[in-house]
Amino acid sequence: MKNVYSVWALPPEDLKPRLKKLMGELRSEFNGPEFEPHVTVVGAVSLTEGDARDKFKSACEGLKAYNAKVEKVATGSFFYQCVFLLLHPTAEFSVRIFTPGVETSAHCCSHFGYRNSTPYMPHLSLLYADLMDEEKKIAQERANALDENVGSLSFQITRLALYRTDTEDKTLNSWEKIAECDLHTS
Repeated sequence: MKNVYSVWALPPEDLKPRLKKLMGELRSEFNGPEFEPHVTVVGAVSLTEGDARDKFKSACEGLKAYNAKVEKVATGSFFYQCVFLLLHPTAEFSVRIFTPGVETSAHCCSHFGYRNSTPYMPHLSLLYADLMDEEKKIAQERANALDENVGSLSFQITRLALYRTDTEDKTLNSWEKIAECDLHTS
């Protein structure tokens, strides 16, 4: 049986409470579902669980930890990108620039056979919701007011996770972590 899977880069454990607090306050004000803080590395791919686990395991081999830097709090045009932290597209995130370092998204996408229809935009969502543009602007302003320095965070990505993510389930109740890997730190 096939399900939809995604690969996420996870923020450091010491940053999670800060992000979850901000996400929780936005969620209570703007009525969005609860989800774990993450940066999507590979979007929704339909696979069997066995195939997803195998591809995830092979994609994780040899990957190195990398730094993420927030450019700003931004808003998007659909449910899963309502309000988010836009990350600076370093070579590690990039699907177009090939440097001696490991380009995490391009590397993982190739293992999963994933082809994105739009250029990869690394981001960490703070709120999933269907809001009007004016409401998104208010939510964006609230995020900046609730955590004044969130728009300039820097942190290291040292873990990836494989999640089952049924994109039709906007409650996210069916979403679950299937596997996790630690990235090599040097």
